[in-house]
Amino acid sequence: MSPLNRGQDKNVQVGIDIGSSHVRCAIVESNPENGTVKLLGLGTKPHSGMRTGSLIHIDKTITALDEALKEAELMANVKVERAVMSISGEHIRGINTQGAIAVHKSSSQNIPVEHEISAQDVQRVLELSKAISLPMDRDILHVLPQEYIIDTMGNIKDPVGMSGRRLEARIHLVTVATTAAKNITKCAEELGIEIDALVFQALSASLPVLSQDEKELGVALVDIGAGTIDLTVYHEGGIRHSAVIGLGANSITNDIAMMLQINVEEAEKIKVKYASAKAGMASTELDFELAAKEGEIVRKVSEHELSRYVEARMVEIFQMIAREIARADIRERLTFGIVLTGGGALLKNITSLASEVFQEPVRVGCPKGISGVVDVASSPVFANVLGLTQWTTRKDEFHSGYLPDKPLTLAISKIKKWFKEFF
Repeated sequence: MSPLNRGQDKNVQVGIDIGSSHVRCAIVESNPENGTVKLLGLGTKPHSGMRTGSLIHIDKTITALDEALKEAELMANVKVERAVMSISGEHIRGINTQGAIAVHKSSSQNIPVEHEISAQDVQRVLELSKAISLPMDRDILHVLPQEYIIDTMGNIKDPVGMSGRRLEARIHLVTVATTAAKNITKCAEELGIEIDALVFQALSASLPVLSQDEKELGVALVDIGAGTIDLTVYHEGGIRHSAVIGLGANSITNDIAMMLQINVEEAEKIKVKYASAKAGMASTELDFELAAKEGEIVRKVSEHELSRYVEARMVEIFQMIAREIARADIRERLTFGIVLTGGGALLKNITSLASEVFQEPVRVGCPKGISGVVDVASSPVFANVLGLTQWTTRKDEFHSGYLPDKPLTLAISKIKKWFKEFF
């Protein structure tokens, strides 16, 4: 194979999504002059190295990541050197907290200004807000401001330049297990890829899917993956609650396999082709045959019977999601309801059932604002990985607390990879 012609320049962004069933890699190029984003390459590879968001086989995961990267690199003609990676799992926790400081007098151009709030004041109050007691095995992944309060004035988004005596910050912290974060980044570092940031999956999935109006007036982003469900609740422009549920679309597949007494691979195909989230919208007359071994009687199952199993599981999942959303500190209803992304959002008639359970408007969220291979990139499956490619250009909106280590092993891995490619 001939070497790739282009190195990764500053306008090329790479996202790596290691999910419970697939590894996905996306390469985009942003144009800072007109603000457009073009998809250059996309790679997807199934794997079995993760379960419910936790790494269980690092070698299988690294192999799948290597193949997905090569597929994306070949399509984009770009050699990937650094990337932004997502993380999920039941070890992730969201906490609302707050802190307050007295604003010091400052001066500007030798003219004293009475208690003007500076960027340093904002940084101080954020540092104080996140100064909570955490176990030794946990790190802060994100520091997400909800609002600032100056004296008695609340709901301020940017207090810099305003005057006051007391500055208070209300923030949402996302914490992560230290070992889980290190192990997931190690998968990329073993391939010589430098990880610039680690991002909570529901946060990155919201970037290409949600509008600012939705975040202001209230919306819940629910990313239904194979092994986990990640959610964030937005209101008044800030995240009010985040959570990870250790159940995903694979639970539906396992139910089908157990009820119909078939293998998981066949159950997944049947789910994609015939299953409906709402049994009342599935045909009672349309039957499909189950694969039979030699000597076995061929069995037939109707779409309606299959969908009864699926609906029962989906109602349970939606009830768990509803309980998490109710934990958000919001008195008003979510104006824009629920937005579903991830592979689980492709289940037929899922929005109809979700609207009944949540009693809220529900839509499937697809990535927007990206040109290139639009027909491929517009699937909710790619919301997270495409959101990761936007993280670098929008990171000023967030205050990340966790930065991956840059160990000596990363340099050694790059040298090994270089030798493999050229010798």
